[in-house]
Amino acid sequence: MAERADDRLVRLLGLVAFLDGHGPVPVAELAARFGVSEKQIRDDVDQLWVTGTPGYWPDDLIDFDADAVERGVVHLTESRGLTRPLRLGTREAVALVAALRALAESPPVQADPERTTLVRSALDKLTTATGEAASAVDVRIAHDGDPQVFQAVTTALAARRALRLRYVTASDVVGERDVDPARLLTQDGAAYLLAWCRRAHGRRTFRLDRVLAATVLDEPADAEKVALVESDVDVDVGLLAASAAGSEAATVTVTLASPARWLAEQLTTEAVTELADGAFAMRLRVSNPAWLRGVLLAAAPYVLDVDPAEVAADVAASARAALAGYDEPVAPAS
Repeated sequence: MAERADDRLVRLLGLVAFLDGHGPVPVAELAARFGVSEKQIRDDVDQLWVTGTPGYWPDDLIDFDADAVERGVVHLTESRGLTRPLRLGTREAVALVAALRALAESPPVQADPERTTLVRSALDKLTTATGEAASAVDVRIAHDGDPQVFQAVTTALAARRALRLRYVTASDVVGERDVDPARLLTQDGAAYLLAWCRRAHGRRTFRLDRVLAATVLDEPADAEKVALVESDVDVDVGLLAASAAGSEAATVTVTLASPARWLAEQLTTEAVTELADGAFAMRLRVSNPAWLRGVLLAAAPYVLDVDPAEVAADVAASARAALAGYDEPVAPAS
């Protein structure tokens, strides 16, 4: 299974903190403690060896005893301040309290008891340290969708049980399907369930505000199927954020017919406006015209309008060029 970047980052920071407090530690012991292979620990040490503070000259980098590493022992000789206690000003602490309270209410955290405990523990300690300033912070997260659906999904994830969903598809068709839930993701305020769909026999992403009802089944989720979904979780993250772009990106508004609603669910949009007859307009920030061209060509039967007009003309020219290629004579085989 491919490792998530954030999981590795947590382990790298944990390695530095652990080694700083325990002195030289055999590679085998570190592998057992962090639940990874000895090769992974050596790879982590190599990664940390070229990591440090701005400047990134030799004296700015985390350092280890090279001879000890060769003997199978990891000895941290320079942590570059990563183990130094963090000091926050009042404004920074209050901002962090607000962020932690929002995180504690998010579906991905609520779905995992360990995450919930960790976030609550950090929040309690920071609130106590911040004092009266923290009491002025009130964070309320409004989620789209049925709260009972969120409750059922988070319960199924925590208990590793299968789910039965009553779901509105991208084509506005209501149906039921049994799934093996793997993970919750959030993107721009929307929550998505990544799961193995037993009816489709494949990985699927369900937007929770389109789930009409969810029931926790009295059977365990298929661990192998969940692992398959988890192995490609970065693909799902990339798909959900595929159209994210910086402030220099151009703004494009695309009007689509109802069957293409899945695009609004899986792309990062600035706004979605509902129109007559189920049509909708979505506003995107696009830094890669080739990416947008591919999206529009793939959804061509459902594209009703594109603004600005030059974007529409560019896509139309690409479509004509592609069609013209089919008229080229095929050279006879020699």
